Amino acid sequence: MKVAVVGATGLVGGEMLKVLAERNFPVDELLLVASEKSVGQKMNFKGKEYTVIGMEEAIALKPEIAIFSAGGSVSKEMAPKFAAAGTTVVDNSSAWRMDPTKKLVVPEINANELTPEDKIIANPNCSTIQMVVALNHLHKNLKAKRIVVSTYQSVTGTGKKAVDQLMNERAGKEGEKAYAYPIDLNVIPHIDVFEANGYTKEEMKMVNETKKIMGDDSIRVTATTVRIPVMGGHSESVNVEFENDFTLDEVYQLLQETPGVVVVDDVANLKYPMPMDAHGKDEVLVGRIRRDETQDRTINMWIVADNLRKGAATNAVQIAEYLVENKLV
Repeated sequence: MKVAVVGATGLVGGEMLKVLAERNFPVDELLLVASEKSVGQKMNFKGKEYTVIGMEEAIALKPEIAIFSAGGSVSKEMAPKFAAAGTTVVDNSSAWRMDPTKKLVVPEINANELTPEDKIIANPNCSTIQMVVALNHLHKNLKAKRIVVSTYQSVTGTGKKAVDQLMNERAGKEGEKAYAYPIDLNVIPHIDVFEANGYTKEEMKMVNETKKIMGDDSIRVTATTVRIPVMGGHSESVNVEFENDFTLDEVYQLLQETPGVVVVDDVANLKYPMPMDAHGKDEVLVGRIRRDETQDRTINMWIVADNLRKGAATNAVQIAEYLVENKLV
């Protein structure tokens, strides 16, 4: 199995290598791929040193799988070239997510839709992944009608420059800025670019991707996405109205049965999910589960996950695992 990690020198690329190693993914030959400025750089994987190579060289080597985390414009240009060479691409950018000819996959929910013909597979947005993992089993049983979500997203979702900005501000140092405003001791209600409807692209990703992954265009979703000065871990306040009535015990039971979810909800002992608890973990943590007392058949919940892992790297590696296990590559 020849595997390429494209964008290997970035934050998510580094996390992908860590996850591939931890999960003992069957890599016989590893290609670390990045932009021209990083070619020649040395990196370690499982104690062995590798030299970063460029895109064209990687395509010529025809890996079976290429896991991309190199940004949308690179994916748009290069993923079809890898696919044309026979490689199956798992892409972490937004480039292919809403393309009607491409699958948008969270393995716990819809990996069974994949076929050998799917040569470019989209990995969803980090904030969407953790929400749909928590909600899908509830939706199957109770039918979600409307979702209202507000996110509290880590600076790691923006990348290394944002992490540096936060740490520089905290240390009182000048440096390059990823945001238009300070992020330390601040909250920025703006992720990605604003669209004509007044929502940001990140907010509309959550709306559109949720419907596509859960295979139900009737679910109404509205989102507000916010950047907070936290390292590693996105949090979400989620309000869900269902068609079917339920008891809270049923909701707990369904969540406890949900693959990839860990319920952390014991307010008597101050137990609830926090980003620091999710850091380095692949599970989605769910807590603060309670009825919305203003509306029938509606619950509030708090959902937390490590955005670099289940929100990006782990989900992509799980897709690759599914492809190998089911002989789709």
